[in-house]
Amino acid sequence: MIRLARPDDLPALIDIEREAGGLFRDVDMAAIADDDPGSVAELAVYQRDGRAWVSVDDGDRPVAYLVAEVVDGCAHIEQVSVRPSHARRGLGSALIDALAAWAGSRGLPALTLTTFVAVPWNAPYYERLRFRVVPDAEIGDGLRAIRRAEAARGLDAWPRVAMIRPL
Repeated sequence: MIRLARPDDLPALIDIEREAGGLFRDVDMAAIADDDPGSVAELAVYQRDGRAWVSVDDGDRPVAYLVAEVVDGCAHIEQVSVRPSHARRGLGSALIDALAAWAGSRGLPALTLTTFVAVPWNAPYYERLRFRVVPDAEIGDGLRAIRRAEAARGLDAWPRVAMIRPL
């Protein structure tokens, strides 16, 4: 089941992020695995604004989450993560569909994200979900600022792209 995140869910989202991030060790990206998962205070901004969704288990405990913002007039996936123990069950895709419904109800024309090119559960996965790479010349100011911030954090040590999925 997918629902909006509640304040008491937020500590679990940090744990989900740490667990999901650990998978990057398997593709020689330990720096990403060790990246700071953020704080409850940072997640609370999304939660209070109704831009944080969770997929929960039968005990109503979060096992996956998505947080989003509006960038360049589109719904932008800031983060989507799934506990590895719950991977390959369509939870990430369902969260993205929930965001698409949210965006559509607000008249937003597309979903966007930034991601790693060669990581199997990144760009190749999103391409299967109907995202396409945005050519650099077509990246809006907001996405360009996100990409600059990512580069400043060292994320461009591995190839990254911006992607879009029209609604």
